Amino acid sequence: MLLLLVLVVAILPAVTTAALGWRPSTRTLHLASCVVLLALAVWLAVRVLDAGTVRLGGHALQADALAAFMVLVVATVALLAVWSASGYLDDELAHGHTTPAAARLFGSLLPAFVATMLLALLAGNAAVAWIAIEGTTITTVFLVGHRRNRPALEASWKSVIIGSVGIALAFLGTIVLAYAVRATGADPAAALNWDSLGAIAGQLDPSAARLAGGLLLLGYGTKIGLAPMHTWLPDAHSQAPAPVSALMSGVLLAVAFSVFLRLKVIVDAAAGPHYMRGLLVAAALLSLLVAAAMMLAQRDAKRLLAYSSIEHMGVIAFAAAVGTTLAVAALLLHVLAHALGKSAAFLAVGELPALDGTTRIAELRGLLIRRPVLGGLLAVAAFALLGLPPFALFASEIAVARAGFDAGLYWQTSAIFAVLFVVSAALLYQTGRLVLGTPAMRTRSEPAAPSRLTLVAPVAIGLVALGLLGITVWPIDRLLDAATRVVTG
Repeated sequence: MLLLLVLVVAILPAVTTAALGWRPSTRTLHLASCVVLLALAVWLAVRVLDAGTVRLGGHALQADALAAFMVLVVATVALLAVWSASGYLDDELAHGHTTPAAARLFGSLLPAFVATMLLALLAGNAAVAWIAIEGTTITTVFLVGHRRNRPALEASWKSVIIGSVGIALAFLGTIVLAYAVRATGADPAAALNWDSLGAIAGQLDPSAARLAGGLLLLGYGTKIGLAPMHTWLPDAHSQAPAPVSALMSGVLLAVAFSVFLRLKVIVDAAAGPHYMRGLLVAAALLSLLVAAAMMLAQRDAKRLLAYSSIEHMGVIAFAAAVGTTLAVAALLLHVLAHALGKSAAFLAVGELPALDGTTRIAELRGLLIRRPVLGGLLAVAAFALLGLPPFALFASEIAVARAGFDAGLYWQTSAIFAVLFVVSAALLYQTGRLVLGTPAMRTRSEPAAPSRLTLVAPVAIGLVALGLLGITVWPIDRLLDAATRVVTG
């Protein structure tokens, strides 16, 4: 019942807001449900560590250590994003930037988005996980287009078209995988259950497994934001409201990657590890090159963070390509650290349109002078995303580099981290312009606006957690180790 309870708690605010609209009572319910959801995620992690995989309805829903870890990541970021969203919607209504009907829709879709991600993680079947990932596409399309202006609508249409093509390729890969399973004589009704796939993975036809693996990487790689399937991501992240960007960049990309990671294990067992390793290294290097080029020339703060997400997905893809125990542990730590850092950065940057009417870097210079609290939070978030100590991304990236060299991937690791250095330099340069530059003429005489508590509190908490995680992983060390064993065996 615990797994069902997680999904019910996640979807309850969506149903309530759809019925009652956005009002103080539903706002309180949103926050309360996220607090309860985080408590349930901790409970689930404890249950999994004590008793092993938790199941409901046979293989309808199940949670092993990897699922429990990812549910904890989603629940943490959801609390921060929904906390900020409550103030965001109130401000939008107060200033006439949205209507009660649009606020009702936003308040209904945001928890539905969280629920679809949780379903993807808790699904005991590859097909159900695919359906849930498709569900995230449907919910985010309307969330990205919340403002209903031309750029937002263009971004939402672009995300649905490219995302639908990607998810269709993932569907084809899933069908090919099911065909390969059926050719072994396995029970068709249980062909795509994670447990069944793991048991017969070594018997699958290698050619079919390679075809499935390529299609799955193209399909789920689109949702993950890997180049060259990344083109929807900068537009969607730049136009979405800040809490939506925090969820999309912080956890949606990682949720899609966790589903792909399970499928990669099956393909590797059938076709050997070198095939997917080559594809993932190529995708990782291309993603980092695209991010480096675009971040150097970037003029918009939200698009800058969007390309930073592509960079971090490239690092995660490379860690998956290495595939050793150290690499997978670093991958999972990077997922959690990136979720905290990127959600904090998007929430901070997302305040700028309301205060200054723009996210263009040239028009926002001197943020630390004009808005010290917001500028300080953004500067700390940038340091975290740069992978500087004591933040956890420093530890995860060092571990990825060590794992790559230990696995004998010398030139690949060197190339990845050489480009990563360029990306870091670009992020440092652009953030420096934004935070430390001389204020633009139109903003020099403007008084500093007070920062919302609903913005400052979740951003500060996320950054503090990220710093503590870089010092010690004690609260999650057992769960991290158990989740790593799910992938590496």
